[in-house]
Amino acid sequence: MKPENRVMFHSREEALAMGYRACKICKPDDILPETEILYRSVYETPLGTYTIVSSKKGVVSVASPVTTSNRLERLGKRRVEYRDEGEFNEALAVELDGYFKGKLTRFTVPLDPRGTPFQLKVWEALYRIPYGETRTYGQVAATTGNAAASRAVGHAIGSNPIAIIVPCHRVIGSDGGLTGYASGLERKRYLLNLEAKTSGKPAIW
Repeated sequence: MKPENRVMFHSREEALAMGYRACKICKPDDILPETEILYRSVYETPLGTYTIVSSKKGVVSVASPVTTSNRLERLGKRRVEYRDEGEFNEALAVELDGYFKGKLTRFTVPLDPRGTPFQLKVWEALYRIPYGETRTYGQVAATTGNAAASRAVGHAIGSNPIAIIVPCHRVIGSDGGLTGYASGLERKRYLLNLEAKTSGKPAIW
């Protein structure tokens, strides 16, 4: 704004009385959303370092530090306060210890994924894939009520924020081969072989 165009008032009320309105871009009169508390901690796995993020409802994200940083940056556009640890982080770390030792086949820690209604439907379908089993993209698409939505399902699977617990690694190609995995195919192969071994099945990947 040019200095000659500036008009000064002693208060907001005085400006409104003179016919001025609040900025439509910064919207100073809007009610600010309540600050959300998120908890984060680092977990070391045989596959490398993962960051666990949780809310007061459950686990929000399990991903590599870089992926987590990008997600938290997007969340930062809202009012978010980050704290260390958290009860769900600690509980999940214990369950992940059991998982990587081949002693735990089902996670019980509450989840709080953030996504569109379609993404949440796909992630729920992933969560229901039994330990030691796999599904194709087409089979996952069928569970959403639209068997022709394999491409959209693929994008939703690629956006899965909670690795391992929401087992997107259990989704394979229609030919039975490994396909894209956000954390890398070697990690996908490791997880599938771990589950196959625990389930008494041959490691074929």
